[in-house]
Amino acid sequence: MSSRGYRLRPAPRRSTRARTRIHWDRLGRIVLVIVIFAILVSYVNPVVDFVQSWTTARGERTALTEQKAENQRLRERLETLDGAEAAERSARRLGMVAEGELPYVIRGSGRG
Repeated sequence: MSSRGYRLRPAPRRSTRARTRIHWDRLGRIVLVIVIFAILVSYVNPVVDFVQSWTTARGERTALTEQKAENQRLRERLETLDGAEAAERSARRLGMVAEGELPYVIRGSGRG
């Protein structure tokens, strides 16, 4: 303070350039936010594709496991169906008889 009670302060700066209504600091922040948002949006599609691929892969692995179990079951069945004995058993289930045998039909048994 000076002796007269006035407070000393620096004089306001006078700019030599014309004052504009554009606030460059605010505009810079807005542009930065827009750029960051655009970068984030560009990552959305690959992430969605990755999640879909991961889900599809899990489903395909499950289907593969089921197919392997079915394949094993069919291989075991094939082993039991190999040979003349299996062919004869299948033919008898269909109602066929061997050469020289006499077929009999029993009525009222519920099968005929």
